[in-house]
Amino acid sequence: MSTFQALVIGASSAIAQAIIEKLQQDADCSAITAVSRANIRLPNNDKVISVTCDYQQDSIAELCQTLQASQGMIHKVFICNGLLHNDNMQPERKIESVNAAQLAASFQANSITPMLWLKYLLPVLKGTSATQVAIFSARVGSISDNKMGGWYSYRASKAALNMLIQTSAIEYARRAKNVKLIAFHPGTTDTPLSQPFQRSVPEGKLFTPHFVAQQLLDLMKQIPMDNQASYRDWNHQEIDW
Repeated sequence: MSTFQALVIGASSAIAQAIIEKLQQDADCSAITAVSRANIRLPNNDKVISVTCDYQQDSIAELCQTLQASQGMIHKVFICNGLLHNDNMQPERKIESVNAAQLAASFQANSITPMLWLKYLLPVLKGTSATQVAIFSARVGSISDNKMGGWYSYRASKAALNMLIQTSAIEYARRAKNVKLIAFHPGTTDTPLSQPFQRSVPEGKLFTPHFVAQQLLDLMKQIPMDNQASYRDWNHQEIDW
């Protein structure tokens, strides 16, 4: 691939930070726009531009309008937004724990926000150069793979995200044929998101953010540009939708 620019959304997450570090080391990557809710500490490097966004629809639309100046030059996009738990919510282990507020928060972070980026980035990304968009999904978003139940809002919001990616890929194939959408499952990574649940992770299955970042970048180098959405895990294996 010739010189390209990258866009990293949700840049404050540990995996996003690792992606940025690896892109900085890539001689072919000329610029990285790192988007987060607040200013984040980034390595002192002329490649990286830090941009703040509150992830509301108007803010996403406005930021994508400014990115129009880079139309045809942004060839790698990473949408890392996601929510599993916070101080006020934990994954539901039983149906009695389901509540409207948690469902709404999960869908906002895991489904709606990534979809808004896909909406407003379409005119920015369409062109003649191969362009890849990796959206962080999760294996628990696979309806066919759900054998354990639980985690209602997270599972449902990631399943909804997968449907939104599939549907968007169909339209992108008509209007932005150069773009490939990837739903990516990073596996259990040693980050604040997974920290409360690491005790049950099998030995060797808790990954570092840098390992996951490299696995994703390697996947993007070899995945077919076929105008279809792909659902892949950290080991590059297909996941059933």
